[in-house]
Amino acid sequence: MNGAESLVRTLLAGGVDTCFANPGTSEMHFVAALDRVPGMRCVLGLFEGVVTGAADGYARMADKPAATLLHLGPGFGNGIANIHNAGRAGSPMINIVGDHATYHRAFDAPLTSDIEGLAAPVSHWIKTSPDAQSVATDGAAAIAAALKPPGQIATLILPANTAWDEADGPAEAVAAARRSEVSDEAIQGAFQVLKAGEPSVLFMTGQSLREEALRQAGRIAAVTGARLMAQTNNGREERGAGRVNVERLPYPLDQALTALDGIKHIILVGAKAPVAFFAYPGKPSVLYPEGCNIHTLATREEDCVPALSQLSDRLGAPPAGVGVTDHEKTELPSGALSPQSIAQSVAALLPDQGIVVDEGISSGRLVPEMTRSSAPHDWLQICGGAIGIGMPLSVGAAVACPDRRVLGLQADGSGMYTLQALWTQARENLNVTTVVFANRRYASLHHELANVGAGNPGRRALDMLDLDRPDLDWVKLAQGMGVAAEAANDAPSFNRLLDYGLRSDGPFLIQANL
Repeated sequence: MNGAESLVRTLLAGGVDTCFANPGTSEMHFVAALDRVPGMRCVLGLFEGVVTGAADGYARMADKPAATLLHLGPGFGNGIANIHNAGRAGSPMINIVGDHATYHRAFDAPLTSDIEGLAAPVSHWIKTSPDAQSVATDGAAAIAAALKPPGQIATLILPANTAWDEADGPAEAVAAARRSEVSDEAIQGAFQVLKAGEPSVLFMTGQSLREEALRQAGRIAAVTGARLMAQTNNGREERGAGRVNVERLPYPLDQALTALDGIKHIILVGAKAPVAFFAYPGKPSVLYPEGCNIHTLATREEDCVPALSQLSDRLGAPPAGVGVTDHEKTELPSGALSPQSIAQSVAALLPDQGIVVDEGISSGRLVPEMTRSSAPHDWLQICGGAIGIGMPLSVGAAVACPDRRVLGLQADGSGMYTLQALWTQARENLNVTTVVFANRRYASLHHELANVGAGNPGRRALDMLDLDRPDLDWVKLAQGMGVAAEAANDAPSFNRLLDYGLRSDGPFLIQANL
């Protein structure tokens, strides 16, 4: 058994059974090992940003890591943006990066690079295996590192000779750390704040946006009047009919300041204190009012579910909380196609247990509010701000949950970063319906240009923000990668295409011409 095979067997023994890959020469022995050892699902991505974004989506829905297979430093570099997003989402990920053989590095071949240096800013754990006998043990350690709460990025670098040299066999799994308990002092502190009755917010993300944690938060809100609010962007939120609804902190700075105006206490549940996404001239960086007190009930590494339960019991909260949404039927829209009509159509047609991947940016901002009473579903967002995650995230979610429908809400500019994900959707026959908001511009940047006080933009500035001359033809782009696609020009045609896509097997794309 060589080092590569010992690693594959170690990954499988540790519960890692999916690998998103874009390999090169240095990874060929790992590729061969994947072929020899049964049990590992291998999914090819035609760009490393697709590979890493798919691993993120998989982890969010499977609650366990996938492996990625990347080619040396440049391959890892191509995937960094979505590794950054995954880290911000708390998604576990194991990056396996090939490198030159240890004895070959001294010759400074063209692909020689400092892989550890590239990996350091986006990895929580990094190791370069020194020899084939170490690979399996290092792989087991990488699994444990990735599973450390709330979910971490582990990067294992394999010089080519450590993959092809003889190894001793697979390594036993290393016990992964469990979420730590919230201290009684933190629970008592939150209790005292809430009993005082001053305007308070439970500010939530991560594990606290799962159904049981939301139920406990709803109990707390029922007895204290505290508001339940999520971060602007979250890795995964369980929402829809029968679940406690949580308002989200708005993205625009002025709206966020208004949303938190008058709040005296913010109790963090897996979240950090709210700050502005960017700095703006003459405006604050923090989003809470002066004099507001920040308290921590649970960090993102701690187990917030029993903490919320203990807090609700200590407050004498009723068994049934507030904010549980009833299922409300939404009528299909008619007339012109607009962000409003698209949101209404999604609310009407979203299937039970659907998975929504939201990279709609500007044009998709109305959809969350419209779907709060839709059938129960999961909502995945871009957490690190690096655009180009939507379609890869859909790939990973669909691989993790083949029995569920995935709906991707995709801004056209962001989609161009990783449109190769459509090819993977077609090859794997994934049940993903992608809606492209074709407004032919970086609409959010038009808003930001005004927000930073840059004055009246001229033609040269607008050319940096508009996606015209030529217009993007997403129907042809999708068809060229094997995905069936049609364009919608009005609300009735969009209704028809969305209903078709969500009922059909395999991927489908709708170009929504706005």
